[in-house]
Amino acid sequence: MERAERLLEEKKGIADDIKDLWSEAKGRGHDPRALQDIVKMRAKLPEEQHERQAILEVYLRALGMM
Repeated sequence: MERAERLLEEKKGIADDIKDLWSEAKGRGHDPRALQDIVKMRAKLPEEQHERQAILEVYLRALGMM
């Protein structure tokens, strides 16, 4: 139980650090949501990135947004 409690406390600390990071980015004039999207994209394999981008382009064209 002590290990679980310690890990949960560490998790909360990391979550707070990440929240502070996005707040700092926003304070510097960056768009935190865009940065979060980039982080998610970078975590994917290049093939997955290209596939996702292609799907988004299809939908954007269908909606007349491209």
